[in-house]
Amino acid sequence: MTFSEHLLSLRLSKGLKQQELAETLGISLRVYQYYEHGDRTPPLETLIALAYLYDISLDELVCRER
Repeated sequence: MTFSEHLLSLRLSKGLKQQELAETLGISLRVYQYYEHGDRTPPLETLIALAYLYDISLDELVCRER
């Protein structure tokens, strides 16, 4: 699973809309959509906020396996 697919899956599992998540993160809807479509990679601050929101580690968030 790619990062963008995982991001979509996490959002859907929490029943969130893209707009809600973008507002929570303090970013525009379009920027969040870029992340879910794989067109951009979020900066570290956004990755940390996403991991915190979903209560997972950064490694889990970015699909890193040992």
